[in-house]
Amino acid sequence: MAVHDTTDTTDTTGTTRRGDRTAEPVLGSAAPRREGPAKLTGTARYAAEHTPPDCAYGWPVAAAVAHGSVTGIDDSDAMAVPGALAVLTHENAPRLGEPDDPTLLLLQSPRVPHRGWYVALAVGETPEAAREMARALHVSYDEEPHDVLVHPDHPKLYHPEQANGGYPGACERGDFDAEYDAAPHRFDLTYTLGPLHNHPMEPHAATAVWEGGHLIAYDSSQGATVVCQTLATMFGLDPHQVTVVAEHVGGGFGSKGTPRPPVVLAAMGAKHTGRAVKVALPRRELPFVVGHRAPTVQRLRIGARDDGTLAALGHDVTTHTSTVREFVEQAAVPSRVMYGSDGSRTGHGVVALDVPTPSWMRAPGEAPGMYALECAMDEVATALGIDPIELRLRNIPDREPDSGRPFSSHHLADCLREGARRFGWERRDPRPGARRDGDLLLGTGVAASTYPAYVAPSTASVQALGDGSRPAYHVRINATDIGTGARTVLAQVAADELGVPLEAVRIDVGSSDLPAAPLAGGSSGTASWGWAVHKACRELRESDGTLVTVDTTSDVQGQEEYARHAFGAVFAEVSVDTVTGEVRVRRLLGVFAAGRILNARTARSQFIGGMTMGLGMALTEHSSLDTRLGGFVEKDLAGYHVPAHADVPDIDAHWIEEHDPYLNPVGGKGIGEIGIVGTPAAIANAVHHATGRRYRELPLTPDRVGVVA
Repeated sequence: MAVHDTTDTTDTTGTTRRGDRTAEPVLGSAAPRREGPAKLTGTARYAAEHTPPDCAYGWPVAAAVAHGSVTGIDDSDAMAVPGALAVLTHENAPRLGEPDDPTLLLLQSPRVPHRGWYVALAVGETPEAAREMARALHVSYDEEPHDVLVHPDHPKLYHPEQANGGYPGACERGDFDAEYDAAPHRFDLTYTLGPLHNHPMEPHAATAVWEGGHLIAYDSSQGATVVCQTLATMFGLDPHQVTVVAEHVGGGFGSKGTPRPPVVLAAMGAKHTGRAVKVALPRRELPFVVGHRAPTVQRLRIGARDDGTLAALGHDVTTHTSTVREFVEQAAVPSRVMYGSDGSRTGHGVVALDVPTPSWMRAPGEAPGMYALECAMDEVATALGIDPIELRLRNIPDREPDSGRPFSSHHLADCLREGARRFGWERRDPRPGARRDGDLLLGTGVAASTYPAYVAPSTASVQALGDGSRPAYHVRINATDIGTGARTVLAQVAADELGVPLEAVRIDVGSSDLPAAPLAGGSSGTASWGWAVHKACRELRESDGTLVTVDTTSDVQGQEEYARHAFGAVFAEVSVDTVTGEVRVRRLLGVFAAGRILNARTARSQFIGGMTMGLGMALTEHSSLDTRLGGFVEKDLAGYHVPAHADVPDIDAHWIEEHDPYLNPVGGKGIGEIGIVGTPAAIANAVHHATGRRYRELPLTPDRVGVVA
């Protein structure tokens, strides 16, 4: 059951063409979002807005202990609630096949691995009935001692073979110890970040219905293909017996990159009751069941020469994972990419605790890792009296340091220089605390940014529908538009390759019944999907047929061995209140090199969105673990403060024209995550420049900054 995009697709900025491939290209223009009118008028349907006939409602019941097991469940009061249909527990829930992700093995055993783990599902005729049932359920536990705090000296610390993304857990190049000990300037610095949560605007939700032996699920997900495959495994079905629809998704930032409990619980409830079942999580439960950015304690050891070039670079990360599934935030990996040195040692240590399983959060690894690395580079520059931009320029490597591979393209230096010009860096007084405006201290800071240029195999199809006088084409691909403009950009890719106006292309996305495609994650969506769409359109244009389906697996696997990364530079100006300790960002500028920009409008939105999230990471966002109860304290957008309009200053984003022939046919690198990467460090460095104090723990809230003399 493909999802059809019926939105008005008239492009007011592209050039109308009829097969003339020499005309001005559609790709790169600032075409407006195709789904914009649907979202504006409220006709765009999200997962919780699909309501099949006779739909019931599920309300999960979260464990009230942090470690232990369920010893009994009394559902008599719950089933007495008017409209009660069923209570699913580990004793009566459908048995599930084992998925790759054990966090989805719900209601299969009495074990409680962390606070908030789901121990039951109440199903009622209405959402109110299901919620009242959940409250009336009596659950007893055998509670065991719990441990939720990570630290570098934890007795259960171990060193994993791999970190997230398949990266080696540890790498060493040269003789780090010898180079560090011999360096004339040595720095040993520790930076700390607490847990962070994604908190997309649309909480996780799913609606499931069984039609005969076919499971249909409407899910808030970044990838319907992987959800389809996972549900098929868990419910003993062929993937063709499962349809997953993710028509519109209200943000994810990684938390919807893998299947999550709502879709599994909805399918279980529907199978048990014979009714369609909808499960929509309240925001206060998201911190416990849909992943989080794990806390990190990062030790940077840098040995520098008098001219600021690095002799040694060490980056050791301590983080946590859960007892359910290992997830290791790869925060040391950026130090294997950014700067050259004669000796390097990077590694990760992890502790399995009684906490929810951490997972992807926008720029996993790069966001926390580059915060520590770029703050450390600022400390080196300050100590040696070298301009922070100049220090970075002196340490840019010719090849990727740890792998030795050549870069497919590398324009960090251009980003730094262009950003400095736009920001007015030459007027900066290097002395900390030199600028003052009444009770406010003013400062500026800079940090570099990077993110890998990933691409994954994909399939796509294109069909010619119109005649020669009025061409029309139908593109089908199971891409997911999570608010990034995927529909629009992929239509631009197709129109550009076919040589037709944008309005001649119809595109279907967001259903597992469409040609399979990878998820929207790792800033790889457009590169992966665009390659398949480009290939399909080219083969159609060069053939006499009317329908072409392609697979880019062999193309992706045949790529040459290059180190592919996007780079950028972020500049920040802040004010620090000397009385209250409040930090405000006055200006934020990002300049990026991310290959070919395929849509100027959506790209700018992505860059600014990432930078705004980085501002939140620097100043307002934090989650804390209650050691007594073993759970997260901040459970809503009042306690977990994401940047609001009043927090976001004069913010701007630009990009360098970059032509990289070793990427993919459309020439683009991912842009969804690089904006967040350098921003926290740029702000933290600006706070140091304003105050003369070095803060090594985020966020920089007033209580942490304190009174500044």
